[in-house]
This record gives sequence, C-alpha cells and structure tokens, in this order.
Amino acid sequence: MATTTKSLLQRLIDLDTAVSLRIHSSFVPIPRFLLKTLEISGDGRLWFPISLSLFPFSSSSSTTSFSLLFSLLLGLLLDILIIGLIKHLVRRPRPVYNKGMSLTFAVDHWSFPSGHSSRVFFIASFLYLCYDSVRKWIGEYWAGGGGNRVEKMVVPAVFVWSAATSASRVLLGRHFVLDVIAGAGLGVIEALITFRFVSCSKGDCCCSALL
Repeated sequence: MATTTKSLLQRLIDLDTAVSLRIHSSFVPIPRFLLKTLEISGDGRLWFPISLSLFPFSSSSSTTSFSLLFSLLLGLLLDILIIGLIKHLVRRPRPVYNKGMSLTFAVDHWSFPSGHSSRVFFIASFLYLCYDSVRKWIGEYWAGGGGNRVEKMVVPAVFVWSAATSASRVLLGRHFVLDVIAGAGLGVIEALITFRFVSCSKGDCCCSALL
C-alpha cells in the first residue's frame, strides 16, 4: 500500500515537473522584465512596508481603515509562518532551470508551496471578503463620483494581478504548477482565517461581505 501511494505521488510529481517545464519553455518569448515586475509586485519585502506606510493615512476618527490595515498585516505575517513551515517540512527543490533568483531566507531554496501565490491570493481574497470596508475606506478619501468607479474596479483588478503574478512564477521557472496551485489555495484559506478570527474579533467586524 505504501509503495502504491509513493508510486502515485511520484507520478504526480513527474507529471507536474513535465507540464511545468513545457509551460515555461512555451512562454519564453514573454518579456522577462514584465515577469520580473510581477515578481517584485508580489514580494513580501514590498508588501510589509506598503502596509506599514498606509497606517498614518488611516483616520483616527474611524476604525475601519485601521482595522483593515491591521488585519492585512497580521494576515501577511500568518502567510510567512505557514509557507515557511510547509517549505521546511516538504523541502521540494526548485526547478533546475530557475535562474537569477535572489534567495533571502533558507526556506527560499524550497519550491513547495509558492509564497508569492499564497501572498497575492491572500490579499485578493481578503479584499473581497472585506469589500464593504474597502468601499467605505475609499469613500472616505475619494471625493466625487469617481470613487464609485474605483470601488468597483479594485477587487477585480487585484484578482487579475494575483492570477498574473502566480502564473509568472511558473513562466520564470521559480516554481512548478502544483506549487502555485497549492500556494493560491493556502492564500484563500489564510484570508478566511484572518477574516473570521482577526477582522471579526470582539464582535466588531470591519468586514461584512459574508454576514
């Protein structure tokens, strides 16, 4: 039984490796600078400063923006802990054709799951769950009718960005397809956890999209 399970797992890994290489090779003509831009846009070293820098713009008279940013920051920390732990336990090597990547932490040597994919899908899913708060926050700082258009565009635009960023991980050769799928799924779960246990704590929920 164990041998059969291992064989099925190895077949899945082999298929994932072959499909990922095929996709990577097929999309080589895509400008690398575009893929690198997506890579940088989903980097945690960018999102933590962004989250912290927005705190001064949260109105002291309104708890909406502060609660939203605080929950986002805690969710990003949760993402680092979960992804780092899984990478350390699984220790799947990155594709052999991965070139020119700056490794910051020891777990960056490992491929499964994709931290970029989990991060961007956490952000997109969290903003979706907290859409009412996002809309309220935009309304506080965007005068005139243009705010309504911005509110409607934010969540769809972020999901398009998260999908493109996740795809770039395979196209750059940073990850295999299953790494990206697993990372995206974990990001959605992290958003649900943050939404339920952080944003909605103490009965004062800043996010009311599902309530």
